[in-house]
Amino acid sequence: MDIRKTIQERLKESILVIDGAMGTMIQRHKLEEKDYRGERFKDWPSDLKGNNDLLVLTQPAIIEGIHREYLEAGADIIETNTFNAQQISMADYHMEALAFEINVAAATLAKKAATDYTARNPDKPRFVAGAIGPMNKTLSLSPDVNNPGFRAVSFDEVATAYYEQIKGLVEGGVDLLLIETIFDTLNAKAAIYAIKKYFRDSHQPELPILISGTITDASGRTLSGQTLEAFYVSVMHARPLSIGLNCALGAAEMRSHIEELSQIAACYTSAYPNAGLPNTMGEYDEQPEETAHFIEEWAANGWVNIVGGCCGTTPDHIRHIAQHVAVIGPRPLPVIEKELV
Repeated sequence: MDIRKTIQERLKESILVIDGAMGTMIQRHKLEEKDYRGERFKDWPSDLKGNNDLLVLTQPAIIEGIHREYLEAGADIIETNTFNAQQISMADYHMEALAFEINVAAATLAKKAATDYTARNPDKPRFVAGAIGPMNKTLSLSPDVNNPGFRAVSFDEVATAYYEQIKGLVEGGVDLLLIETIFDTLNAKAAIYAIKKYFRDSHQPELPILISGTITDASGRTLSGQTLEAFYVSVMHARPLSIGLNCALGAAEMRSHIEELSQIAACYTSAYPNAGLPNTMGEYDEQPEETAHFIEEWAANGWVNIVGGCCGTTPDHIRHIAQHVAVIGPRPLPVIEKELV
């Protein structure tokens, strides 16, 4: 099956739904240190609780179950549980050597669930997006306020870590590659470079790329200081299938940015906001019907092609979103004038 052709056809027909938060669902299981370790890592020298990506090895049934809950709720696209699954982030747990294995396992789990649901209803194919997170180190900003020129990591190191992650995701069977929650565009560029290099090296057809940035606050800028338009211009050389926003903001706060993006993007647009803003306890209170109401309005205005949820969202949120956008047509691709003014 030609995945690019198939998802392009689906995007022309309808608004597609991406899944909700993985971390929120994992928290519901109230896992302890021993659950993260499993039998294989019971003697690991450092604490492992919180290493959610590791659960594809130690608790695969839980992760596959979460994928299936989102598919049952109506998600067309599910993300692999690999948000931090590259060497640089895995170094926090001294698990750099496991990054490739984790990505292969995560992709395999998600693909198995998606294939099952596609077989049940071939008219609604389900796709697996390999989740490539922003990393825990940034290329544009110094971690030392007294030395603004210092960088904790180099571009080549970031690109190398992403390259290995991408190789694992592709070998595990993902259909798409999703560079998400981007707060530093230079990190995203390293991921884009790694994707292009991997497919050149492997002589395989390139998988579709989805890019999703993060506007961090009311300034309307990314953490590394770019406006939404500047971010868009900075990554469009990747020729992504879609570009959008996720995380940091709830739908109410994200609205104006999605409207702006819909007007400037030559490709498809995506939006998966948090379930509102966190309360004083760091929890999300926005109910599924509330989130769905916001996203329905975006869809009715013709602003979006892919919608879903980020932090705090659950299968109930995704179910309501899927129901609300089911009868609304997708945003048509605009004709963008290419000229200098």
